[in-house]
Amino acid sequence: MPIRSSRTPIIETLGLRKVYGRKVALDGLTMSVAPGEVFGLLGPNGAGKSTLVKILVGLIYPSGGAARLLGRPIGSNEVKARVGFLPEHFRFHDWLRADEFLSFHSGLLGVPKADRPARIAKTLDLVGLRSRAGDRLRTFSKGMLQRVGIAQALLNDPEVVFLDEPTSALDPLGRREVRDLIRELKAQGKTVFLNSHLLSEVEMVCDRVAIIDHGRVVREGYLGELLASEREVEVQARNLSPHLIDEIKASWPVVHMSDSKIRVSLKDNADIPLLARRIVEGGGELYGLTLKRGTLEDLFVEAVEGASEG
Repeated sequence: MPIRSSRTPIIETLGLRKVYGRKVALDGLTMSVAPGEVFGLLGPNGAGKSTLVKILVGLIYPSGGAARLLGRPIGSNEVKARVGFLPEHFRFHDWLRADEFLSFHSGLLGVPKADRPARIAKTLDLVGLRSRAGDRLRTFSKGMLQRVGIAQALLNDPEVVFLDEPTSALDPLGRREVRDLIRELKAQGKTVFLNSHLLSEVEMVCDRVAIIDHGRVVREGYLGELLASEREVEVQARNLSPHLIDEIKASWPVVHMSDSKIRVSLKDNADIPLLARRIVEGGGELYGLTLKRGTLEDLFVEAVEGASEG
């Protein structure tokens, strides 16, 4: 688990709001990201994820609340020069070669001309496209264009990198390469803000996550701690009488039940021997008991459904 930092957050929002006419995209959103974290932003479609990213990188302005990036108010050119950004939807100049495209963006980022060739070669190496530097973007697959997009997000050697759905167009091998790249950025001390709907990808690389719905944070925390709090035990047993099943349900939430299996939600490992004893003393025949760790998908569904019910 990452060491908690008492340093100034890299990203911080307080009561952030964004309203488009009658639609409320962000509704008092408060969250923070510590230096050096890989932070995952999750939420259903329309939850406000892309709106939040666009506000943080200075593309749109909030309607209310406050946000700070790298310790300064969002939107300043000084802050933007220290940020890398891959948008979810991008259209690149497909008549340019990959190295020409990255040279153009290096100029926009203020990279000195003398430094550009080495910087371009380094970023193309990072995304596995060094051999395609002289090829025009129109000849690239969607996945290759995604990797070129990640390369341009790293040209200015940013302190914080925003990746909006970076693996959406990639095959399994490409997704693994992006995961390795994210881990390398973290090893370099960079902060990575990852917006993705691929929960398995987030679960493999993120230190902390925030789940948002209807413009609000509904769950936030260290991924290991959030998942550790979601425990289920699958019990294989026979001769479970209706009375015994009622006793189990009275003590623990039953998630699933069939003829020979019952899945129970626990909040503490200490409940495991209590559950086993209850079954045996109640006349049941216990054949197996397996602890199943919660998944990010389970956590996501519970958080979003709970927010909707509330």
